[in-house]
Amino acid sequence: MRKLLLSLAATTSLVSPALAEMLELEKEELTFGFIKLTDMAPLAVAYEQGYFLDEGLFVTLEAQANWKVLLDGVIGGQLDGAHMLAGQPLAATIGYGTEAHIITPFSMDLNGNGITVSNDVWEQMRPHIPTMEDGRPQHPISASALKPVVEDFRSRGEPFNMGMVFPVSTHNYELRYWLAAGGLEPGYYSPENISGQIGADVFLSVTPPPQMPATLEAGTIHGYCVGEPWNQQAVFKGIGVPVITDYQLWKNNPEKVFGITAEFAEENPNTTQAVVKALIRAAMWLDENDNANRPEAVEILSRPEYVGADYDVIANSMTGFFEFEKGDKRDIPDFNVFFRYNATYPYYSDAVWYLTQMRRWGQIAEPKPDSWYDEVAKSVYKPEIYLKAARALVDEGIANEEDFPWDSDGYKAATPSEDIIDGIPYDGRTPNAYLESLPIGLKGNQVVVGNEIQG
Repeated sequence: MRKLLLSLAATTSLVSPALAEMLELEKEELTFGFIKLTDMAPLAVAYEQGYFLDEGLFVTLEAQANWKVLLDGVIGGQLDGAHMLAGQPLAATIGYGTEAHIITPFSMDLNGNGITVSNDVWEQMRPHIPTMEDGRPQHPISASALKPVVEDFRSRGEPFNMGMVFPVSTHNYELRYWLAAGGLEPGYYSPENISGQIGADVFLSVTPPPQMPATLEAGTIHGYCVGEPWNQQAVFKGIGVPVITDYQLWKNNPEKVFGITAEFAEENPNTTQAVVKALIRAAMWLDENDNANRPEAVEILSRPEYVGADYDVIANSMTGFFEFEKGDKRDIPDFNVFFRYNATYPYYSDAVWYLTQMRRWGQIAEPKPDSWYDEVAKSVYKPEIYLKAARALVDEGIANEEDFPWDSDGYKAATPSEDIIDGIPYDGRTPNAYLESLPIGLKGNQVVVGNEIQG
């Protein structure tokens, strides 16, 4: 509280446009949850830069033990909102796992994840990966290079285990996407078997993000998909090699969202708008002037109350680079995107992609018409709240009119084939046609019965 009051004293000495236009808030004191990942940055920046205070909000940020605890906190009201996996509001709303109507008025970022394998697995993959003229591996690296390694494990009767952070996480779906694109079966879910390992070549299981490197080092898993800084941590510790980033897997793919209950938004519309205004400002700050503020952002995130990893580890991906093998640092300026490319706008098409992946792997057990995907997306993603907050920022002279997609119908243009590792385009308007186009995964009327796909 002392820090909050000092910050308030500092900010009120300046008459900010936001303060002059302050809304009448239904609730001023808020607690938001997050997981220790770099993509929680908009929350940390909105707090540290005083953007919450400019909106009259007294915010407490609390790190959570895992994604389930975080979701339960929002549903139970201990948390007013949280940095969430994009799949969490969707899964809760359709009743997969915990049932509750969660919405998102703000998308927190694009990209930001990677897939890492152990040093031993990397050495076995390396002969199957093309090289550039300088001898370094040619990127992006296909999971087809992992396939002979998995087959060798199988011939010895050993399971090939990999970690992801949560069953409805982007990381689960990205890891599955990469494996399937390389010809490996990542396994299916059914109502009776929620392991996700039915018919799997590679066995995926949940590991909390900060524990990924230690679990890899212990040999419990042979690789994982996680957000930063936990891929770069494996490089710094010398225990693993990131083989692909999600930017290389699917250029500018959606990542985390800010989640609140529908009830909170209905009861606190002005407070919700104020929160979104502060988060938009934070995202703008993170990306402005070609990421000029990223070193300061890295310093903030390295603090123990936020991510708590070493500055150099976070900076390795947050400042426009990504290190694969030790010393193989490559330019990926868009590895973390917080505002560019309308990153903060909650697109229906992003929601639909997550729903297609849930259907693809059996978490949605029965086929659904295209209209169902659209209806669910619109019940969870709320661009109307976002645009109201954006309009206020433009009117206050804080944001630029041209930075927001005012005329969007909520669907992005189709992602072209060249931006996705398997060369299969994605159009959120036609989810069933998209599912039909994917060689591995449920499609049409197919269902998982026992250990078999039928239909």
